[in-house]
Amino acid sequence: MNEPIKKYFKIGTIHFMSFPEVIGGEGPIEETLKIILEDDYFDAVEITWVKDPEVRKRVAKMLKDAHIAVAYGAQPTLLRTGRNPNDLDPEKRKEVINFLKERIDEAIELGAQGLGFLSRQYDEAKKEEAFEALVDTTLQLCDYAKSKGNFMIELEVFDFDIDKKSLIGPADLAARFAERIKKEYDNFGLIVDLSHLPLTRETAEQALLPVKDYLTHVHIGNAVVKDPNHPAYGDKHPMFGIEGGENDVEELIEFLRVLKEIGFMDPDKRPILSFEVTPMAGQDPKIVLASSKRVLNEAWARL
Repeated sequence: MNEPIKKYFKIGTIHFMSFPEVIGGEGPIEETLKIILEDDYFDAVEITWVKDPEVRKRVAKMLKDAHIAVAYGAQPTLLRTGRNPNDLDPEKRKEVINFLKERIDEAIELGAQGLGFLSRQYDEAKKEEAFEALVDTTLQLCDYAKSKGNFMIELEVFDFDIDKKSLIGPADLAARFAERIKKEYDNFGLIVDLSHLPLTRETAEQALLPVKDYLTHVHIGNAVVKDPNHPAYGDKHPMFGIEGGENDVEELIEFLRVLKEIGFMDPDKRPILSFEVTPMAGQDPKIVLASSKRVLNEAWARL
């Protein structure tokens, strides 16, 4: 592409993946976030819970001062607490809904424009019941978010049988789910992550075409699926081009090509495209971030 990528996307990174020491809502949140906010390559950042109210206030000011788009990822808050939005136990699911409503409030306090979450594990024999439970949870979240203004709820498509073993994807099920929600609420969308495609065994076309009418947000990264003994096996989001990995420049070019074909690259909307790449043991997070930017720059230039 001859035109700058920022004409079509807000380029972001997922703070808690780039600096995984903050994924639990504690740690050097301000120090690591500052690295991202000082880098004008980024027009967006995705954050997660900030447990300390005083730190949260300071982070909110940093984000506002940076003139940056903010998204909130509730995925770690569910994964680390074992909560399941498609739980078949009504009382447990009610607790999850209340927990996620608290995350919506926190996201708004931080200046975020939307909240991302994921479905969780399920019993194959009760898959339809889990699907309906997830629909109900999501409708309640969309309703609550709607009452707070123009706030988005986004479900990220994950693998269903390797690592997270989530109810949603693959893409056809994600599309069926999104169709149900969008019939009642317009403040809902799907997140598709390039790094999850090898895990769901889908090509870019297979992953994106069925959900093109519901796609609001994308992540890009890598995965290892062929060698279960590899330290990055599963949904670990290693750097692009890692030995044994599935995604590098060529795969990103194909992903971007399909995004272009389905009309997702819209200069009037400029959706968020974020790196979901995390350093492995012994890697410098800032070098991994720079590596990711180089991969995206090359893929865009060759698109």
